[in-house]
Amino acid sequence: MAKIRIGIVGVGNCAAGLVQAVQLLKESKPEAAKSEKHPEIGDYRVEDIEFASAFDVSSNKIGKQLGGAIYEAPNLLHWTDSVKDCYVEVIPSPVLDGVSDLVDEKVKPIRNVHSQEKLRQDIVEQLKQTQTEILVNYLPTGSQKATEFWAEVSIQAGCGMVNCIPVFIASEEKWAKRFSERNLPIVGDDVKGVIGATIVHRTMAQLCSDRGVNVDRTYQINVGGNTDFLNLKEAARLKFKKISKTEAVQNVIGERLAEDQIYVGPSDFIPYLGNTKIAFIRIEGTMFPGVPFNMETRLEVNDKANSAGIVVDAIRYCKVALDRHLGGPLVEASAWLMKHPPIPMTDHVAKKEAEKWLNNAHRELITV
Repeated sequence: MAKIRIGIVGVGNCAAGLVQAVQLLKESKPEAAKSEKHPEIGDYRVEDIEFASAFDVSSNKIGKQLGGAIYEAPNLLHWTDSVKDCYVEVIPSPVLDGVSDLVDEKVKPIRNVHSQEKLRQDIVEQLKQTQTEILVNYLPTGSQKATEFWAEVSIQAGCGMVNCIPVFIASEEKWAKRFSERNLPIVGDDVKGVIGATIVHRTMAQLCSDRGVNVDRTYQINVGGNTDFLNLKEAARLKFKKISKTEAVQNVIGERLAEDQIYVGPSDFIPYLGNTKIAFIRIEGTMFPGVPFNMETRLEVNDKANSAGIVVDAIRYCKVALDRHLGGPLVEASAWLMKHPPIPMTDHVAKKEAEKWLNNAHRELITV
């Protein structure tokens, strides 16, 4: 099969996880291969992913080859000491709202001297020259203007898109329509973890729904030590992250909870945790015949492994859609892989629908 040529927007810890994970599989590391859930999606393997272009705002990374830039500060991820075949140069991206005041000193962004329109033209040309097929958006949470800039770039350059963050593009009617009109696929919004806080919380809530018990109130509190969590200490950047995570849980609860009876979101930055994320999840409810119960879970994971394991699948779904000349939001794949898809589904249903879509090359997408 042909390779899948992707572009990375934001060469942070998540991008470092994706690049290193692909490298580990190319090296045929037993532990990497053993944990790979979907060796093939539409005949594409993870090893078929190639990094064709990369964009960032950091003075530490711009001008360096991607294989080196992923190890630059403030990145923390070192699953492998080096990566091969990542010689593409990281080129400048417009800052816009992509860097919060709290992480500015760590990121050291280069404020672009060119106009936004000139940068857009240069980037579109770069994507065409490098034959980039799919853009993976790894910008920090809260990057509304920057994500919309890259959605526009994707459309102009004729690329599919995987939107990993909680800025609503695939699930926003205006953008969904534009990707559909250009016959370009998009998977989004806001990537789930392989075994992350939201998927565990959803599973607990789904269990309650399936067993016919009432969820009366619930919370999910997350802490971590990378720049993602530092970035989210700026309250304004947290808005859509909380919506995305909260709705992901609300969608599987039988009866929607009042806003003051549910809390889901990142809560604090603890520097020494690094890429470790710790989630505390509690559900309180009532079972037959009106007897109360509660359950609690503590989850500790490497947050970037959670991202990479899903994004390698999202990329391959997007490539299959490109091969089939299908555009617009990939509803089934988005419901399976993302927290805030265009059409919410339970995880069990979403998995089945995504598999059905893969197995029928001529099936039309569900209309958004």
